Amino acid sequence: MFKKKNISLAVIRRLPRYLRYVEDLLNHDVLRISSSELSQRMGYTASQVRQDFNNFGGFGQQGYGYSTQVLYENLVKILGLDRNFKMVIVGVGNLGQALANYANFYKKGFRLVGLFDIDPQKVGKTIRDIKIEHIDKLKDFIKKNDVDIGVLCVPADVAQEVADIMVEGGIKGIWNFTAKEIEVKGDVVVENVHLIDSLMVLSYKLNEKLLEKEKIK
Repeated sequence: MFKKKNISLAVIRRLPRYLRYVEDLLNHDVLRISSSELSQRMGYTASQVRQDFNNFGGFGQQGYGYSTQVLYENLVKILGLDRNFKMVIVGVGNLGQALANYANFYKKGFRLVGLFDIDPQKVGKTIRDIKIEHIDKLKDFIKKNDVDIGVLCVPADVAQEVADIMVEGGIKGIWNFTAKEIEVKGDVVVENVHLIDSLMVLSYKLNEKLLEKEKIK
């Protein structure tokens, strides 16, 4: 049973990384691991690993460490990956098409059930046997199919409008890849993904290294 408490966003964002490492351990037949060993692999402190897991009940045994299978099963439950989420993508440009063809969605229980666009040259075509429908059908499709997640890959100037249509249809969560921070009413969950932000973080790190080398010269 997981502890009921407020979990920081920083901890939540580390959970998928834990899961990837634990999956890799299982694939290499590693049956158990200590917090110290896990921290060395991931670049965290052992104390940080234990604190993160203690937010959800711990999962480890003193003197034994963590069973990788038990750890994997708990991380899957915490992240909700033991459920099946139905997902639609709106905006089938380069990014939308790439996401539609990303096989790992299916492995993790995210099932793509619909594709939508406004471009008449795209409407009617298929990706992974899913027909691209006109966006006019989006709201009714979400209602009829009880869709969980809407993926926004549209231009920023129409992002809010499309998000509103999703909410009206009864969407439960929006994965927003646009440059616009959308606003939603009710209990709809939004996760904003700004790819350029990640690139700028990389730019910062590269710049710091270059500055250090310039100082040495």
